[in-house]
Amino acid sequence: MAIPEFIKSLRAKVGTVLLHVPTVAVLVYDDQGRMLLVKDKSSGLWGAPSGIIDPHELPSDAAVREVWEEAGVYVELTQLLGVFAGERFSVVYPNGDHLSGVETVFRARVITGIPHADQEETSDAGFFDPSEIESLPCYHHFLEIHNAVGQVPAQSYFKPSTWRPPGV
Repeated sequence: MAIPEFIKSLRAKVGTVLLHVPTVAVLVYDDQGRMLLVKDKSSGLWGAPSGIIDPHELPSDAAVREVWEEAGVYVELTQLLGVFAGERFSVVYPNGDHLSGVETVFRARVITGIPHADQEETSDAGFFDPSEIESLPCYHHFLEIHNAVGQVPAQSYFKPSTWRPPGV
């Protein structure tokens, strides 16, 4: 994931402490029902196009932008699939930066473009059948999303609340 300028500015002030940021991921499907995946250049792991939402940016705009930047495909968002967070959506980068994301996940269809890696964040991009995805080395958080929203018909997903007021 490329580091947005506003995160670089924050890091200059706060160092590597935990930042809680809004993120997006996009499950893009082609006409054959295959899902678009990108391979992260630094880790070698596969996942859906995703990234941090910039200040004042709509999550929907960030979603379309991230697919374009990481895979060279212009998409139309078709459904809000869910909102995800928790330990699997937190990461400590090799430089020590801590990040916790709240990920809004969209479903999309291709308008135009042929998947290709940007060679900055991604080293490969392509469409995969669901059976192929199971054998790829994937990010754990992507697999959690994939498993949660894989039901047919697709329904919006969120983990049920566990919070209770004191004494209740």
